Amino acid sequence: MTQRHLGTVVAGASIAVTVGAVLVAVTLPGDTSGASPRDPAYGHAGYEHVRYGQGSAQGSAAGGDGAPPPGVVEPPPPRIADGSGTDPLTDDEIRHARALALSADPREAGEGVRGAPGPQPLSVDLAEVPPEEAGAAAPPRRAQVSSYDYRRDAYVTTTVDLASDRVVRTDTQRGVQPPPSRQEAVEAARLLIGDRRLGEGLRSDYRDATGRELTDPAQLTVTGFVYRVDAENPGPARLGACGRHRCVRLFSRVRNGPWIDTRWFVVDLSARSVSRLD
Repeated sequence: MTQRHLGTVVAGASIAVTVGAVLVAVTLPGDTSGASPRDPAYGHAGYEHVRYGQGSAQGSAAGGDGAPPPGVVEPPPPRIADGSGTDPLTDDEIRHARALALSADPREAGEGVRGAPGPQPLSVDLAEVPPEEAGAAAPPRRAQVSSYDYRRDAYVTTTVDLASDRVVRTDTQRGVQPPPSRQEAVEAARLLIGDRRLGEGLRSDYRDATGRELTDPAQLTVTGFVYRVDAENPGPARLGACGRHRCVRLFSRVRNGPWIDTRWFVVDLSARSVSRLD
């Protein structure tokens, strides 16, 4: 049979060996998924304290031109529970840090993985204390908020002081690709499922494994890994933008079921395109 499927729906044991081999060859910083159980479902939704226009229908009713009303950055909420010293950030501190970071980067300056206003949230971590402050009785407690701006294809890190509600520093880097978040992996799966030609193998394998049609990434469990092409990692010319663009490979399985081999596909989230590695 010629390439009807992605390969095979494989058993857990054999895919584990294959995945292990792949991970030896791929070195990624931090957690492989880049995800946090606190991350929102999609886009910029983690920035819970920003109110944007309600869409073109209401925008048309209000202004007659179909454009949504301008965004309004609301003040961050009062914190209920703060940590201290080098304690992990509390849930309230994480929400507060995200709101502070977004207040320094209005919606015109960023875009999420699905085109929503505001950069795509990645992670919020406790910032390291610089040496000159390490000996203080109560060193400043700061958070580092990481995001990816799909409008500029840029990795953005914003350091905020949680006590003074102040943005200390914002760094923007291009060509830096941290591990994708769970939301980015899900969006990559959505694009692969929706690709009429290259997604057919995934849809067929899912149908064979479950007897049902695959229409939504929620039917899968997916993990994303960054794919890049450079001098150390040569790849097909058509994927030469990967590294400057946000490109992802997927490990996929039927939810509560067998693995489906999707390693041979690269999803360019910046260009919203799918390619196959030959």
